[in-house]
Amino acid sequence: MADPTPVLDDLRAESDELDRLVAESGAEQWALPTPAPGWTVAHQIAHLAWTDRSSVLAVTDRDAFAREVEKALAAPGDFVDNGAAEGAAQPPGRLLANWRTGRDALQAALRAAPAGARFPWYGPPMAAASMATARLMETWAHGLDVADALGKKPAPTDRLRHIVRLGVRTRDFAFGVHGLPTPFEEFRLELRSPSGQLWTYGPEDADDRVTGTALDFCLLVTQRAHRADLGLRAEGTDADRWLDVAQAFAGPPGSGRPPKESAS
Repeated sequence: MADPTPVLDDLRAESDELDRLVAESGAEQWALPTPAPGWTVAHQIAHLAWTDRSSVLAVTDRDAFAREVEKALAAPGDFVDNGAAEGAAQPPGRLLANWRTGRDALQAALRAAPAGARFPWYGPPMAAASMATARLMETWAHGLDVADALGKKPAPTDRLRHIVRLGVRTRDFAFGVHGLPTPFEEFRLELRSPSGQLWTYGPEDADDRVTGTALDFCLLVTQRAHRADLGLRAEGTDADRWLDVAQAFAGPPGSGRPPKESAS
């Protein structure tokens, strides 16, 4: 079973980096629009705070979390946006404090979790390491939207390795959620890390393969950039189709981002 400590440490570092970015922002900057339609900087941070709070409930109070799931089922198309809007209505200082409190509570809950424990979620149950990986993925992805709104460009780090692994593990889910048959064979991935290492996954002799940078792959699977704007290369029909549908997050197919040319 995976030791959650490394990914929890990286989740804390990723969250702290985003925290520094928004903590330096004036109140008017929290109202800036981000690339997500209808979401401001405040909505992005509120969503992270809301999801952290739900994660703590999943780890510490299953009955309370089950009630949250019931609310989600009652409004499947609105509950994420509603949660973000409710948090975004708070004064920035209070919202930031709530996000910090929730992050600390989740760190404590996951570090104290029994080895091998699995926790309920809106999708399949997750182990501590998987839940921390999902939180890191969301923190990084929503952090990109915040940075875009603030005119910043954070440098990628090797913390992306967790998101890459999540993107690889969710390959079959991405095909299934789009109603496509799941490829039988593994793919080969060869991705260059921010520090220059080559990260590889899958058999060397695989017929289908994806090559490029880890950053571009993470932008793809979090749907923060359109495939046409990335340098990823696919060999094989199934690998090529994957790059059109990949998503590392739970839920229905994401709408993704339009190509830069059509967005301009």
